[in-house]
Amino acid sequence: MSESHTPEPQAGDARTPHGLDALAGLAGEQTPDAAPVPLRPQQIDRLGRAYATGRRKDAVARVWLKPGTGQITVNGRDQTSYFARATLRLIINQPFDVAERQGQYDVVATVTGGGLSGQAGAVKHGIAQALTRYEPALRPVVKKAGFLTRDSRTVERKKYGKAKARRSFQFSKR
Repeated sequence: MSESHTPEPQAGDARTPHGLDALAGLAGEQTPDAAPVPLRPQQIDRLGRAYATGRRKDAVARVWLKPGTGQITVNGRDQTSYFARATLRLIINQPFDVAERQGQYDVVATVTGGGLSGQAGAVKHGIAQALTRYEPALRPVVKKAGFLTRDSRTVERKKYGKAKARRSFQFSKR
C-alpha cells in the first residue's frame, strides 16, 4: 500500500507565505477605483421616512427622519421648548454634526419614560440609527463616534437593609 504523500510546508519552504504582506496578496487584488458598497440597504417607508428606536436609561424614543429643513419635533413640541437646556439640544444634534448633515433632515420623535437627560440620549440614539438607515454610507462615521451603541447604564435597584442601592443608614454609636 503506497500512498502518495506530499510533505507539509516547513518554515523555510518557498511555498510558505512570509509576513502580513504576503497574506494580503493571497486575499486577492481589489481595484482602487471600485467604490465600497454599503453593507446594508436603505430602509425607508412608503412616505420616504426612516424609522428607528433609541433607548437610554428608562427612556424610549421612536424617531422618524425625512429630508427637510432641520426641524426637530419631540412629542408634538419644538425641540427648544421640550428640551429647554442648551446642553440637551446639543446632545440631540450630535449625530448630524458628526455626519455633516445639519439642517438637512426633519425629525419627528415621541419619547416616553425616564427624565429629560435620558430622553435626550434616547432621541440621539434614535436619530443616529435612523440616519444610518436613510444613508447607509454614513454608518462608519456615526459608528466610530459611538452613537449607534446603546448606553445600557440604568439606575441600580434598592436593596433591603439599605437607605438606597448602596448607601447605609446613618450610624450612631449612642
